[in-house]
Amino acid sequence: MIKYLGSKRRLVPAISAIASAIESRRALDLFTGTTRVAQALKRSGAHVTAVDSATYAHVLAQAYIATDRCSVDGHELSDALADLAARPSRRGYVTTVFCETARYFHPDNGVRIDAIRDAIEEYAASPLYPVLLASLLEAADRVDSTTGLQMAYLKQWAPRALKPLELRAPALIDGPGAAVLGDALETVRSPIGEFDFAYLDPPYNQHRYFSNYHVWETLVRWDAPAHYGVACKRVDCREPTLQSPFNRRRSLAPALADVIAAVQARLLAVSYNDEAWLSLEDLVAMCERRGHVGVLSFDSKRYVGAQIGIHNPQGVKVGEVSHLRNTELIVLSGPRELVAEAMAADGREAAAVAGR
Repeated sequence: MIKYLGSKRRLVPAISAIASAIESRRALDLFTGTTRVAQALKRSGAHVTAVDSATYAHVLAQAYIATDRCSVDGHELSDALADLAARPSRRGYVTTVFCETARYFHPDNGVRIDAIRDAIEEYAASPLYPVLLASLLEAADRVDSTTGLQMAYLKQWAPRALKPLELRAPALIDGPGAAVLGDALETVRSPIGEFDFAYLDPPYNQHRYFSNYHVWETLVRWDAPAHYGVACKRVDCREPTLQSPFNRRRSLAPALADVIAAVQARLLAVSYNDEAWLSLEDLVAMCERRGHVGVLSFDSKRYVGAQIGIHNPQGVKVGEVSHLRNTELIVLSGPRELVAEAMAADGREAAAVAGR
């Protein structure tokens, strides 16, 4: 699983318990990201639909959610990975841009990534294509030199960056699923279907995952984009048409309210934290329109980048750490008895907010 700001690793057990408690057979993960939650829901036996607007997230969803492990020939996958690993190194876009102009990867690994990514295109017509891309994404993540965000890179090579790139077979999951590349609101307004359980983990501040993980986007698209700045971001990170309403303070609330209202699910769960632009009271009010509301609270350690202070482009520390922990929340909404079952499944003290 790749490193990811906003990863719900700590919440996955609670989310899985909630879905199991209401006997969810059809689940929706609307902002799937790394698919961590979607994978857990699929392992619980649900048919999962994973949605995201980022291409790299869609590839992960194709590999882990839409691909049935039983349909993959393990020997064929092993042979393909061995073929890719044997390709001779070559200096391409990743080496020149992400290793020399920037320093996301050591050049020794950059030439391996360039060679393997080119070779993966030979498998474009194969059902293994997204699985091979997922394998490369995860391999590159294991040898990167960042704190987990691609807004910057470390001044000195991280110890893992000096290790050789290694392709591994992704841990695929039994059962069918679906992967959708698209905008969250447009997707739920389309005939995507009805669900027992829907999980929403929307952005709720100015940080855009498209630009935070622009290296993964380029590695999947393989389009050699023009770039700008010290971080060598894709130029389309600047495109106004690609700006999400969830990353603008004025448009966040109405956008989220529209999504919450449009989702067709018996039980809805929305992730949120106490550093968001939106107040908990506003989020509860949006969810109350769906029925009863319950709130689960989790004390959490902040992302590592927030724990080391603020640095300027020259690497000089210019700010201090404000706090080390925050509160993660899951806001549940639906019929009263369903919310009660879901909250009881978590097994911890939680707050219930009366709804209609």
